[in-house]
Amino acid sequence: MKPDSLRMHLLYLTAEQWPTFRPDVVALFGKYLPRHGVTSDLVTERDIASTGLPDVPWGGGQARLCHVPRNRAGQYVVKFWHNLRALISIDATKYDAIQVRDMSVTALAGLVVARMKGIRFFYWLSYPQSEGQIDRAKARGLKGGMRFWFPLIQGTFGKWLLYRIVLPRADHVFVQSNQMQLDLAKQGVPMLLMTPVPMGVDTETASPESIQPADDARLTGKRVVAYLGTLDRVRRIEILFQMLALVKQQIPNILLVLVGDTEDASHRDWLKREAERIGVAEYVLWTGWLPVTKALSYVKAAEVGLSPCPRGFLLDMGSPTKAVEYMALGVPVIVNDNPDQAQVIAESGAGLCVSLESNAFGDAVVSLLNAPEMRRAMGEKGHQYVTGKRGYNCIAEMVAEVYLSLRRSTTPMLEAAK
Repeated sequence: MKPDSLRMHLLYLTAEQWPTFRPDVVALFGKYLPRHGVTSDLVTERDIASTGLPDVPWGGGQARLCHVPRNRAGQYVVKFWHNLRALISIDATKYDAIQVRDMSVTALAGLVVARMKGIRFFYWLSYPQSEGQIDRAKARGLKGGMRFWFPLIQGTFGKWLLYRIVLPRADHVFVQSNQMQLDLAKQGVPMLLMTPVPMGVDTETASPESIQPADDARLTGKRVVAYLGTLDRVRRIEILFQMLALVKQQIPNILLVLVGDTEDASHRDWLKREAERIGVAEYVLWTGWLPVTKALSYVKAAEVGLSPCPRGFLLDMGSPTKAVEYMALGVPVIVNDNPDQAQVIAESGAGLCVSLESNAFGDAVVSLLNAPEMRRAMGEKGHQYVTGKRGYNCIAEMVAEVYLSLRRSTTPMLEAAK
């Protein structure tokens, strides 16, 4: 067993349900960090869809789960009460820190309990949730009724609480990207208080050797390009349909595989109507959400991976997972100039970075599909880059050192008070 100075145990309260597909939860905290002595007990809700199914084990420690109703308002209440009970009942002798991910009100409770118990408090910000709620409310407008007012009030209060109360008083803040670190610094959060942790890949699961191309007859004879991820409105998937309309004029057997979905049924329906309107419906294969290995098999079957990520305050803060997942499998990528994506392509040479326009994406697709040697070279460079810099084995080593340095360098308040 490692000495205490080389171990840290967290009470980790996260916004994601369990099980989740988020690799920075499943792979980083559930698999790789424990190898470096950083373990965590997960506190969250059970995914409603998993009710009645066998429990999915949590590799980081214990999973403390609650069942929530299908009613959205009821979910907020039940989950907050579950989080609060976990915090109030915490045994400070068993934990080195409380960490909250993407929940500002729960974070306030976690901060108060951490100070009362004399243990550290960390915040993990993977996405500016409060700004996202405000943005969704404004998009709906007053006609949305409570679907306008509830996220607007929640987002406005959450933003004030996070930037004015929680983050300035946290012992450390983990952010998604270098851009997010810069944006939070403008809000007054000290740069030295933050550590950027970009999205990565579980290279033990996703590798050219372990993933076989999808055995799907619908791919036979097609020049396949793939998109892996959410189809939410903010992603502007319709640009890929406009791209297809241009590409099919030169490559008539082109096929776009969309591996993912959106919870917004009305937007999904709109996307399908849009594909019909543009005249590319027969060139699109919709798979919906798939288990990780199955999803990656469709990516492995593609000649090119696509990662459009619209520019703007919300998404510029992010670290898109798609590009590095494609690269891990040796698939060349086409991305737009999201800050993190642009950096990855510049450093790796694993693809093309163009503007997020149908013409630019279309020209890039045609050029790569007509250049097999370029695709092969880019695929090799991408795999090497991910293995060396964006595999969760590498990221976990860096993150673990931050946690353990915080443990070594900071005297717990409880001990200081004695």
